[in-house]
Amino acid sequence: MFKPLPVGIEFFEKLIKNDYYYVDKTPLIKELIDNHGEVNLFTRPRRFGKTLTLDMLRCFFEEGRDPAMFQGLKILEAGEKYTSMMGKYPVIFLTLKSAKTGDEKRAFSALRNEIAREFDRHSDVLKSGLLDEKEAEKFERFKGWMAEPEEYAESIKFLCQCLKKASGKNTIILIDEYDVPLESSFYDGYYDHMVSFIRSLFENTLKTNECLEFAVITGCLRISKESIFTGLNNLSINSIRSSDYGEYFGFTDEEVYAMLEYYGLADKYEEVRDWYNGYIFGGKNVYNPWSTIEYVRQHKNNHDRFPESYWANTSSNSIVKDLVERADGVTKGEIERLIAGGSIEKPIHEDITYGEIYKDQDNLWNFMYFTGYLKSIGERYEEVKKTSYATLTIPNAEVEYIYSQKIINWFDNEIVKKSDRSALFTAMLSGDAKGFETEINKLLKLSISYFDNKEAFYNGFMSGLFVGAQDFAVRSNREAGDGRSDLLVLPVSVFDRAFVIEIKAVKPKNGQRTVTAEDMDIAADEALKQITDLHYTEALMDEGYGTIGRYGISFFRKDCRVHYLEGYPEDKT
Repeated sequence: MFKPLPVGIEFFEKLIKNDYYYVDKTPLIKELIDNHGEVNLFTRPRRFGKTLTLDMLRCFFEEGRDPAMFQGLKILEAGEKYTSMMGKYPVIFLTLKSAKTGDEKRAFSALRNEIAREFDRHSDVLKSGLLDEKEAEKFERFKGWMAEPEEYAESIKFLCQCLKKASGKNTIILIDEYDVPLESSFYDGYYDHMVSFIRSLFENTLKTNECLEFAVITGCLRISKESIFTGLNNLSINSIRSSDYGEYFGFTDEEVYAMLEYYGLADKYEEVRDWYNGYIFGGKNVYNPWSTIEYVRQHKNNHDRFPESYWANTSSNSIVKDLVERADGVTKGEIERLIAGGSIEKPIHEDITYGEIYKDQDNLWNFMYFTGYLKSIGERYEEVKKTSYATLTIPNAEVEYIYSQKIINWFDNEIVKKSDRSALFTAMLSGDAKGFETEINKLLKLSISYFDNKEAFYNGFMSGLFVGAQDFAVRSNREAGDGRSDLLVLPVSVFDRAFVIEIKAVKPKNGQRTVTAEDMDIAADEALKQITDLHYTEALMDEGYGTIGRYGISFFRKDCRVHYLEGYPEDKT
C-alpha cells in the first residue's frame, strides 16, 4: 500500500502524522543555523513548497511541539548543536496571502485578522501573570480587533516583547507570501498605502526588535529594499540567483527518481524530467514539486496517461498576460524565439518594485524569470554599464505549454479583437480563395507562431479568426465522415453556404530550409482531396445544409495558400 501524496498539504504536522509521502527538506534547518542570518528572505516561484517549508521550521523550533514528528528525518542526524534547539523558542507565524482580496478595506481587515490570530494563538502569555496591566490590556486589544489602525505597525514587535517577558526567550518570526499584499494592491489601486504599512510593519518587527532571534520571510519576487526593506542591514537575500539553499525549494533529480520508483513509475523518469525539470536555483537543478507530485498522483493508477501542465492553472498569470498585451514587434519576435527553443538575453534587475514593472519591457522579462517562466542558462557582466545579463530560455515542456497555448491564444485574441475582419469574412463567404488567402496572410504576419509548422497551431489560429462572428458558428476537429475535419463553418440558415476547411502544415523536403510555392499549392490540393476522400461534407449534409464550400489551406511559417472547391450534396454511396 502506497503512502498518500501530499497534494496541497501545507501543514508539516498534518503531513507527518497522516504518513504522507515526504521529500525530506529538514537539512535546511541546519543550514539556517550555520549561516546565522538574522533576517532571511527566500524568493521562489509559486507552488515551490515555501509555505510547507516555513511550517516545518515552526514545528521544529516552536515550544510545545511534538519532537516525534522529526523521527527518521535527516535533521536528527545533524548533531546536538541543532537538535538542542528543537522546541525551544516562541514562534510567530504570519501568512500574508489572505490580503489578496481585490479591495483595500478587506485587505487590511485580513491582515488585522492574521495578526489577531497570532495574538490569540499565544494567549497563554496573559495567563503567565508576567505582563503588567497596560501590556495585558494592549494584548487583549490586538487579540480582539480593538487596536487603533496606527498601532498595527508595531503589533508584532509588541507580541515579541510579551513572549520574551513570559518565556525569557527571543522569538523566531516566520512570514509567508510577504509580497502578495503588494501585488494585489498594485492591481487594485492602493499600492502606496500597502507599501507604507508593510514597510512600517517590517521596520518595527525586523530592524529595531531586540527580542528577535531570527526571521525567515518567503515570497515570489524580491522587492526593492527602498520599497519595504528600508534600512534592514541585517537582511540576507536568497533569490534563485543566490549560491545557497538551492535544493530546499523544489525536488532534486535523486528525490524525483526515488519518488517515481516508490510509486512504480521509474520508467516515466525521462518524461517527468522533460516536463517538470529545468529550474536552476542556487546552482542546483530542481523540478517543480507541485507538478511532479500531481504527475505521480495522476499516473500511479493510470500509467499511460499523458503528462499535463499542472502549474499553468495555479494562478491567473496576469503579469504574463500583460507582457503579451503590451508586446511590440521586438517582444513578439522574442516570444517566438523562446517558443522555437531559442534564447534571449536580458539585463537582470533583482531590486524592483511593482510600480516599476511596466516602466520597461525588460522589467517584465525579469518578473517572468524570477517567477519561474524562464530560466537562466548563463550570465555575463558588463563593466561599463555595471549590469549583469542573463541568457534566458523556457525551462521545460510544462512552461512551454503556457507559452505555446495560453500566450499565443492571448496574443492572437488581441489581434482578433483589434482587427477589422469584414474583408476576411466577405472573401470566405463568397468563395474568393485569393481574397481569403490575402486576409489570412495579413493576420498571420501579426501573430505569434511556433516556427515548427505544427498543424495544431494553425488550426488554433484559424479558429481564433472566427471568435465573435455573429453570422455563423465554427466547429473545430469534430468527427465527420471517415475522419476529423479541421474546421466546419456553419451559417445560421441551412439554405446558406456552409464550409469545410482542411489545413495542412508544409515542411521542407530533403533537408531544405524552406518550401516552394509549388509545394504549398500541392499541399492545399491534398487538403481538398482529403475532404472529398474522407467524406467530410456528410456531417453538414446530414444537418440539411445545401451548398457546401470546401477550402484547402496550406501553411508554412507565416504564409498560406488557399484553394477552393464548390461542393454540392453527394450520394452517400
